Amino acid sequence: MDPLFTIITVTYNASETIERTVESVDSQTFKLYEHLIIDGSSRDDTLAIVARHPNGLRKVFSEPDHGLYDAMNKGIGRAKGDYLIFLNAGDKFHSADTLRLLADLVVDNDKPGILYGQTDIVDNRGVRLGDRHLIAPEVLTLKSFATGMVVCHQAFIPLRRIAGMYNLKYRYSADYEWCIRCLQHSRRNVYAGEVLIDYLNEGLTTANRRKSLKERFNVMCYYYGTFPTLVRHIGFFFRRLRQARIEKQQSRKN
Repeated sequence: MDPLFTIITVTYNASETIERTVESVDSQTFKLYEHLIIDGSSRDDTLAIVARHPNGLRKVFSEPDHGLYDAMNKGIGRAKGDYLIFLNAGDKFHSADTLRLLADLVVDNDKPGILYGQTDIVDNRGVRLGDRHLIAPEVLTLKSFATGMVVCHQAFIPLRRIAGMYNLKYRYSADYEWCIRCLQHSRRNVYAGEVLIDYLNEGLTTANRRKSLKERFNVMCYYYGTFPTLVRHIGFFFRRLRQARIEKQQSRKN
């Protein structure tokens, strides 16, 4: 039996980016989904733009919230689908057949706990900038996230029944911690083998990178142990130094 997907799009004053997301959802060839727009009482034309794209599978909720992750929790609370997909304003499905691909994976693999795939990074015009800096592994386990968020949040699609709420004590990295908890409850994770999402290279975490990294370090220590996390970060540091030297040498040759 085909699954029902709940696509959750969180918005606030997103008039410059929401249209491409809505059009991406509407273009899907697989129509067994619900699209929830969770808006934080936008003051621009966000809701007017959404209204210009009528879709009986879309529901719009607009009310004040306490930030991105609070809005995501509202989306989870209203979701009726078997699987959750977070597609924020500016993000797109990579192709019109992305949901069809995911639905086939669910049926062929007897409803796995998590579906996941790759992500392309795009700019404000939707132009591809390149691969995500972390490439999703072909085999995903709980230990995979010990080195960071190896799967982009938007391309990480869990069963709703194993997905809890976001922990609001984390302001910038609640998505990372949420993914780890989902992995703890998943018996089987299935790799799509393709790019699923075109991800807009802007956002809360990007704008607050240092604070996000500090939070993420604390999450790693909690789930994977303080000493192993410190050792891994020492390795990260020396790898970055080596990469910086290589890039400097290449720039001199050019």
